[in-house]
Amino acid sequence: MRKTVLPAAAGMLALGLALTACGSGTDSAGSGGGADDTLVVGATPVPAGEVLTYIKDDLAEKAGLKLEVKEFTDYVLPNTALQEGSLDANLYQHEPFLKDFNESKGTELVAVAPVYLPPMGVYSKKVEDVTELADGATVAVPNDTTNEGRALDLLVAEGLITLKDDAGADASPADIAENPKGLEFRELEPAQLPRSLDDVDAAVINNNYAQDAGLSPAEDAILLESATDNPYTNVLAVKRGDEDDPRVEKLVTLLHSAEVRKFIEDKYAGSVLPVTSG
Repeated sequence: MRKTVLPAAAGMLALGLALTACGSGTDSAGSGGGADDTLVVGATPVPAGEVLTYIKDDLAEKAGLKLEVKEFTDYVLPNTALQEGSLDANLYQHEPFLKDFNESKGTELVAVAPVYLPPMGVYSKKVEDVTELADGATVAVPNDTTNEGRALDLLVAEGLITLKDDAGADASPADIAENPKGLEFRELEPAQLPRSLDDVDAAVINNNYAQDAGLSPAEDAILLESATDNPYTNVLAVKRGDEDDPRVEKLVTLLHSAEVRKFIEDKYAGSVLPVTSG
């Protein structure tokens, strides 16, 4: 039985190995575009890569946009590549993560448009409802700064734990104030969380890693974030100063189009929630 709840307030993410797809980069023209004014956008494969590939194949030419999609399997390289100029934009992160990344890495990246919400969920092979977790149950959570806090907020919203008053968006298990069930927390890299389900009682998993592992957030999560007032909507980001790039503006228009909304609604059936303005 899946429940949907509103997160309290925290964030996302991890490390891995980059994988490029949909072609290689081109010579620089502007911050990262090719000599032919191709807009090069970095993305994680699901859902960002699929959404951008749909735009590239079905909408971009008519809109006068040349689009190239580069896919990454981690949450660090798309931002470093954007800062260094081998990308013109990226789509995969929410603003709390972007802010934390800028502060920790010294980058100058900005969000230009919200696109969709990939709700984080709790998954389990042992129970069908979070209330069925036994005393002392083991719960795996992401081990990165913003994502771990976001996962704990999801458990707070369901009343499983409380956090200390001064716990912020970077909360960790050390910030837990009350833990009535005595839950034990196992901190893992986000990409490893789906593989941990055989070894733990439950795991809080990022949407893209859940879908990569064949899990349906809408059907398989026993607890799922609500989209209402959710701060974790994924955004299209660029390097500061490129916000008014006409190519970026064309992509934003397409990302907010009725065609893309329908694509997201049809393909993900509630596992990813589209945003059309913001």
